[in-house]
Amino acid sequence: MNSFSSARLARTLSAPLLALACLPALAATDPAQMELGKKLFATSVPACAICHTLKDAGAEGAVGPVLDELKPNSARVSKALRDGIGSMPSFKATLSEAQIAALAHYVSRASGGEK
Repeated sequence: MNSFSSARLARTLSAPLLALACLPALAATDPAQMELGKKLFATSVPACAICHTLKDAGAEGAVGPVLDELKPNSARVSKALRDGIGSMPSFKATLSEAQIAALAHYVSRASGGEK
């Protein structure tokens, strides 16, 4: 293997290893992320709870999909929050990236989309 190939292999392997190294840090913030996400679900403008049903949040919206049935993962929720989807508006002008991440984490975990 030449030096170019070795360097390329090292870069290819470093990203997954770095991601694995961060898992304990992400797990440590899970309760705080869940708490913030749940709060944002009820208080963002417009509140997610107005349109969406999510048992954990005590929400019984009638417009958007039932999140307990849809079980979206956090990437799907993040994309919907940033870009909007159907009649759902984009929240990228009103929520920070950290808030979007917390809300996506909460919805995906509370709905069963991610464990």
